[in-house]
Amino acid sequence: MHASDSPRAEKVAAAQAPLQATENVLAVLEVDLDAGLRFAPGRLVLSTQRLLAQDAQGRWQDWALAPGLTLQHADHAGVGTLSLHDARRCLERWRFTMGSDAQALRLLAQFERQQRRLDGRATAEDAEEGEDDGAGFAAEPSAPPSTWVLLRLGRFARPYRGQLLAGFALTLASTAASLVPPYLTIPLMDEVLIPFQRGERIDPALVLALLGGLLAAALAAWGLGWARTYLLALVSERIGADLRTATFEHLLQLSLDYFGAKRTGDLMSRIGSESDRICVFLSLHALDFATDVLMIGMTAAILFSIHPALALATLLPLPFIAWMIHRVRDRLRTGFEKIDRVWGEVTSVLADTIPGIRVVKAFAQERREGERFRDANRRNLEVNDRLNKTWSLFSPTVSLLTEVGLLVVWAFGIWLVARADITVGVLTAFIAYIGRFYGRLDSMSRIVSVTQKAAAGAKRIFDILDHVSNVPDPAQPVPLPRLEGRIALQGVAFRYGSRSVIRSLDLAIEPGEMIGLVGHSGSGKSTLVNLICRFYDVSEGAVLVDGVDLRRYRVADYRRHIGLVLQEPFLFFGSVAENIAYGRPEATRAEIVAAARAAHAHEFILRLPHGYDSLVGERGQGLSGGERQRISIARALLIDPRILILDEATSSVDAETEKEIQKALDNLVRGRTTIAIAHRLSTLRRADRLVVMDRGRIVEVGSHDALIDRRGAYWRLHEAQARQVDQEEGDPADRIVLAPAPAAHPAGAF
Repeated sequence: MHASDSPRAEKVAAAQAPLQATENVLAVLEVDLDAGLRFAPGRLVLSTQRLLAQDAQGRWQDWALAPGLTLQHADHAGVGTLSLHDARRCLERWRFTMGSDAQALRLLAQFERQQRRLDGRATAEDAEEGEDDGAGFAAEPSAPPSTWVLLRLGRFARPYRGQLLAGFALTLASTAASLVPPYLTIPLMDEVLIPFQRGERIDPALVLALLGGLLAAALAAWGLGWARTYLLALVSERIGADLRTATFEHLLQLSLDYFGAKRTGDLMSRIGSESDRICVFLSLHALDFATDVLMIGMTAAILFSIHPALALATLLPLPFIAWMIHRVRDRLRTGFEKIDRVWGEVTSVLADTIPGIRVVKAFAQERREGERFRDANRRNLEVNDRLNKTWSLFSPTVSLLTEVGLLVVWAFGIWLVARADITVGVLTAFIAYIGRFYGRLDSMSRIVSVTQKAAAGAKRIFDILDHVSNVPDPAQPVPLPRLEGRIALQGVAFRYGSRSVIRSLDLAIEPGEMIGLVGHSGSGKSTLVNLICRFYDVSEGAVLVDGVDLRRYRVADYRRHIGLVLQEPFLFFGSVAENIAYGRPEATRAEIVAAARAAHAHEFILRLPHGYDSLVGERGQGLSGGERQRISIARALLIDPRILILDEATSSVDAETEKEIQKALDNLVRGRTTIAIAHRLSTLRRADRLVVMDRGRIVEVGSHDALIDRRGAYWRLHEAQARQVDQEEGDPADRIVLAPAPAAHPAGAF
């Protein structure tokens, strides 16, 4: 159940729960696990007087709210727990999957607020929030994009203000030149054509002068228009390039939690499609809009200078068009934002499926992925259809109003000519000007659509630029010329959103010491490593490196001293040498080869078609898992890190390949502070200490033999793995690995 569903759930609960007439439902939790952790429906309802629980058979149980009653929340390995306690014992316990954790926290907050009121400890904040509070747990709706967001592009335009001013001057000049020909039609009609119809003689010099003026104005408008279009197109391309670069560089600075909540296709769409749309808007439509505004303003000034009354008649449809633009603008803006989001879904399906095409084909899911794309494409079509209904009515209506305006000018102009208030030449000039006036007005109305598209795109880009990293650099960083590698975790706690992962953890690691992290999946091993790498910042406590809080170092300076070898090594598209030198692009070929030799990768690299210059496919396709892993070890060796992180470095390879990787790891860990996570004991054979974790806490620390003798958590893990291997048939290599190692080299599990 999502936060947005809670009002509906509360209504359902109020209808089904045995409530008294004076009770109101404050919060509801859908419980989906029973005591044996099997899926079973249930419900927990908090009212103003009681806590009520419904089991899978539909039976209700209740506890009256009273002083001393407490509700405790915990989570472990994807399972959340709420337990009700009085002063003596636990009264009841409910379990649920983490999808319901937000609702559990909402119910807990309401329960604690009610208990504070019963105990007479209610705060002013409790009184203000009221009994029906809980909106704070819902997602805050995103504000619709405003056209004013386009003004924020000014910071990217600032470096080009000289070219923009020159472009504006050219726009002004070209617009003025384009307004000369209609004005010259007045003497051409009144002093040449109409007198000629009356039998008067034509003055050739006057005709040549007027026609020459028309030609000169046309050539000037063409030349000035070409210059301003070319200049402003160059500027807009550079603004678009700067915008893409700034967005991508800012994206690289954001912490990992931001990427965990975003889809790759959506981010690609923002940086690519949205910035391209803004670039087109700046290079074409913004220029047209500026020209239209100048044309309308200058045309209106000329019309009023010729005949004010006829000018007023010309401008009659303008208020109606402005009113329509105002009414339709908001619909277009929100509609285009929806289109952008839906298009991001379409791109995300592609970004998910194409890199994972091997898995798609392996599980024969081509039809399913095709349906996913078809559904996303259908939603895109539906949103576009709804928007097109609005736009299809708006544009023809504006055209109709301009035609009506032209008809009004003709009727009023003929009446003025009949009264001899104006000449035929003046009416002809008015008709020429009014054609341009309404043509530009119609063009401006069409720009509304493009402007709202650009505004929606700019908002999506600035959503990235406005996001602040949760792992910021300090204002006054501590210099870090070299690192010894002493690590101390003091009272460390960490939460993923509302889920507590690390709790009150203390650990000291000496320089050059190798620590093995063991424990069940979900015990917090990888999270602990992420905190040491400062991919995330601790929620409580501190991580000290060489006696200094990690948050006082510049992030880039600190991470240059960290080598990371992951379970699934990631290789970039490029040569083998480029992948090895990723952390040190300036490394010489001799240094690259030396790192590859130490990683036991040199021999297989030489067997590749072009050796170190051989291209590896996207994500390292074309190389085996062991080969990719040894290249990643060479990559870590080349930067000579003081702190080394091994995260399941040998878990996905066979025993023979593991031996080769283990030789490389022996070279890698020598003289470095090493933290290793592994399920296979071979990786932890040389560990100085094993740290056993459970539910985000350290429960045991010691050597393999000492922990076995203690017969605690580590012993149970070791025995469980040994029994599992004994039950498996035929892999003697694993049996050798799982045998206890000599005392000189303590071994570990998991």
